[in-house]
Amino acid sequence: MTQGLGNDRETSIVMRCHDMQLLLCDELEALADRLPSGADRQHCLHLARAVYPLVVSTHEIEEALLFDPLGSLAGRVPDVPATLERLRFEHQSDLCFAEEIHDALLAFGRGEPVMTADAVGYLLRAFFEGVRRHVAFEKEILVPLLALVRPVSRSAS
Repeated sequence: MTQGLGNDRETSIVMRCHDMQLLLCDELEALADRLPSGADRQHCLHLARAVYPLVVSTHEIEEALLFDPLGSLAGRVPDVPATLERLRFEHQSDLCFAEEIHDALLAFGRGEPVMTADAVGYLLRAFFEGVRRHVAFEKEILVPLLALVRPVSRSAS
């Protein structure tokens, strides 16, 4: 049986969150590439409704399963507190972007453009490029660090 933080189940939850974020980024990029005339208004409405809840739930999981346990490394890895603080700030920034994207895509989907198509495209690209960098860092650095917090242990069968 696997126990503690850094176990297979918790790692797979974080990895699923990363996959969902990257899928959202792919959809937003495809939309940005099709703006203005090739954008499906129904798809804009779907993305508008999906973006904020996905960002909120993913951040809650990352903070609980990655950031909180890795905070215990502060004594052994001095840069961890500053790194986690920076990543928490990125989460706040992503939430602000997600709100703006929700509003812009909702308006665009309803045919009530508040922003130009170029501005919406720029907003989408700024968001998904930042999220992709954030996810890459967590996958390459934070997930492997979980083994230092509480190594995976298996009981004898």
